[in-house]
Amino acid sequence: ALPLHKPRMIRTLLALCLSLAVAPATAFAPAGALAGVQQSRRAARSLPSMQLQSPDASGRREALRSLSGLALGAAAFALKPKDAAAEAPLQTVYFGSGCFWHVQHEIIQAEKKILGRKDSELTSVAGYAGGTKTGKDGRVCYHNPMAMDSDYGSMGHTEVVGVKVPEESLPAFAEAFFLLFAKNGDRNDPQDRGGEYRGAFGLPGGAANPQFGSFLAAAEKANMKIVPGKGNDPDTSGRRAVFLYDTEKFPFFAGEVYHQYHDDMVERYGRPYNNLRGIAKQEGRISVTGCPELPF
Repeated sequence: ALPLHKPRMIRTLLALCLSLAVAPATAFAPAGALAGVQQSRRAARSLPSMQLQSPDASGRREALRSLSGLALGAAAFALKPKDAAAEAPLQTVYFGSGCFWHVQHEIIQAEKKILGRKDSELTSVAGYAGGTKTGKDGRVCYHNPMAMDSDYGSMGHTEVVGVKVPEESLPAFAEAFFLLFAKNGDRNDPQDRGGEYRGAFGLPGGAANPQFGSFLAAAEKANMKIVPGKGNDPDTSGRRAVFLYDTEKFPFFAGEVYHQYHDDMVERYGRPYNNLRGIAKQEGRISVTGCPELPF
C-alpha cells in the first residue's frame, strides 16, 4: 500500500491524475468548445476590468475528493461552454437625450430587457461627453460654484449615459436610443435648453463602427438624422437630429455619485431604484470622481 499520509506524495499523485484526465478531455472536446475557450481568454485579456464567472468551485473540491472522478469531471469542464453574453467583448458607448437622470433609467431598462442583466450587473453611468476640453486634473464636473474651471457646459460637453454593450447587441440599443425622443423628434424634457442637453450618442470608431448602419436605420425609422459631432456642438431641439461622436476622440466622463440612479425632475422611480446607487458604489461600479458631491 502507498503511504498516502505523506502530503508530498499526495500532491504528486493528484498532479499526475489531473494531467492524465485533462489531456484526454481536451483531445476529444469539440473544436467549437476549444475555440470558445480561446476566444474567452482573448476577450478577458482585452477587458481587464470585466468580471468573469469562475467555474463551479464545489465541482473542483468533489473531484479532488475522488480520484476516480477526475477524468469525468475534467471532460465535463472542457465540454461545458460559458455563457456567451458574459464572454462577449464589451464596447463602451454612450447616449444622450436631455437630462441624464431620465436617460439613465431608460438605458438601465434596456440593459435588463435586451441583455437580461440583474441589478448587480448594470453598467449604465450618468456622465458627460462631446466636449473639447477638460478641467483641472482632467475632471469634468456638474455646474457648481466650487469647480467652475471644470464645468461640463462651459467645456462643450453634454449630459449622456455610458453603458457597456456587446457589439452584436448594439442594433437593439439603437432602437432603444431613438425611442427616447418624442414623435416630433424632440427630447422628452424640452424645457432644458442649451448644448448641455443636445441629442447625442458615441460609438468606438464613430461612423466606422461595424454597427453604425443599425443606428442609421433606427434614425430613419424615427424620421431623424445623424450629424457628425465636432465637439462643443449646439442644442438639437427642434432639429430632428442627433450628434454622433467617436468615443476614442470624445471619451465618456463618469458623473458624480449623487447623479446616479436619480429620480427624474417629474417622474419618481421609487426607493428601490434610488438604493441601487449605494449598492453600485459599494461594489465599485461607480465611484467619486474628484468633483464636488452636492446633496440632491
